[in-house]
Amino acid sequence: MKKEYLIHLLEGITDSRNIKVDEPMRKHTSFRVGGPADVLVTPVTISQLSEILKLCRDNNVPAFVMGNGTNLIVTDKGIRGVVIKIYDNLSGFGIEGDTIWAYAGILLSKLSNFALKNELEGLEFASGIPGTLGGAVAMNAGAYGGEMRNIVIETEYMDVDGKVRIIRNEEHEFGYRTSFIHKHSGIVLRSKIKLNRGKKDKIKEQMSEFMKRRREKQPLEFPSAGSVFKRPKGHFAGKLIEDCGLGGYRIGGAQVSDKHCGFIINVGNATAKDITNLIGHIQNTVQEKFGISMETEVKMVGEQ
Repeated sequence: MKKEYLIHLLEGITDSRNIKVDEPMRKHTSFRVGGPADVLVTPVTISQLSEILKLCRDNNVPAFVMGNGTNLIVTDKGIRGVVIKIYDNLSGFGIEGDTIWAYAGILLSKLSNFALKNELEGLEFASGIPGTLGGAVAMNAGAYGGEMRNIVIETEYMDVDGKVRIIRNEEHEFGYRTSFIHKHSGIVLRSKIKLNRGKKDKIKEQMSEFMKRRREKQPLEFPSAGSVFKRPKGHFAGKLIEDCGLGGYRIGGAQVSDKHCGFIINVGNATAKDITNLIGHIQNTVQEKFGISMETEVKMVGEQ
């Protein structure tokens, strides 16, 4: 399908202001790398999201759904087809007693502050995680002993056929950085989070403590995608990389952080290739020295 005709069809679903052509993905990823997406669309309703996905399916146009790009490496050649970004627009939220409901595009930091305002505890661990609720639920995000599995009680999602479904409690099949939705390529639409009544001062103190730890131990001043690797069983990824003497190791503009070796940072004009080459070097080095496979936590997408 010609790009001009595809854009014409998309304009029948959403406002032209929500459609960008040949959009550099470096503007939409926390790593600040990535070539152009053929078309980037930001739907403002679930109905628009559903219609855009159907349009792509019916016309064999590749479609990729993203949040705010904090866990992505987009290749230097970019992404063919349509990128659907749900961050920001699909971010409504509300409260029912001690339960918060929210759409997938809301930032965890904003949701955590909302919980604080309403004196609800249980979401403090997520206050410094830079991603969206949708990604956090799909990947069972966690930090400082907390995980989404401990608080998410219901999720409305769209399956690969475009049907909206609901799962509750154990049906999420949460595991380490995975879930039922992730395993079945679903798209989180909104979730309900069950919290507990707490004292505002105590909740705020806990959130401040977690943020202090992040600032002290993580290279927040550089573009990155957080922890690059999953935690190998019985080990810590950052410690393994450090013990290989790779702290500060650099390829092009990509560098293993001296502050936290589990992070790769963009120290200036890094390319996606720089980052993936550095990932490969780390994986090979750790495998050779310790015989341990390092599985990436970040997602790599785009034309090779």
